[in-house]
Parts: sequence; structure tokens; C-alpha cells
Amino acid sequence: MALMITAECINCDVCEPECPNQAISMGEEYYQIDPNRCTECVGHFDEPQCVQVCPVECIPVDPQHVENHETLWQKYQRLQQAGQSLASAGPATAPPSAA
Repeated sequence: MALMITAECINCDVCEPECPNQAISMGEEYYQIDPNRCTECVGHFDEPQCVQVCPVECIPVDPQHVENHETLWQKYQRLQQAGQSLASAGPATAPPSAA
């Protein structure tokens, strides 16, 4: 199950840096969670960190993205593999300049 941020969000900015998957970003009016990146912190923590720090309790389970623990674990593993692939590629280098 991915989480979602409701319209009760006060844009306090505490949830975004807590997300280990970078699934939280600013939307048009308030923060939003990318369901393709949200693992409810499975693989990182025992509980979703955004829910832990939210002062207004506006982060419920998204009924549009119901996933079980195994599915969240598999998503976590895919995200980790993708991150490692990017890291092992190293920084992009600019082509040599024509002198």
C-alpha cells in the first residue's frame, strides 16, 4: 500500500526529508507521494517515517494503491537496484571540448 497526503496538509516541510525513497515532493497545493516510489518505508524502517513526523496526521493509506508487505518489499528491492545502477555508472562526463 502506498501512502497519500490529503488536503489537510499544512506544507510544514517535515515529511519530505524523512522519506528514504524520495517519494514525497511538493505538488500544486500541498505535498504528494509518488506511489511508484512509496514502500511505506519497508526495507528502511519499521514504520512509515512521514506518518511519524506529520503534525496533522494527513497521511493515510492510498486506497488506489493497495499493496501487501511482499509487494512493498519487492518495490524496495527494485528501487535499491535502480539506485545502485545509477551510482555505479558514475557521474556523467562532458565530451571533450573542441579547441
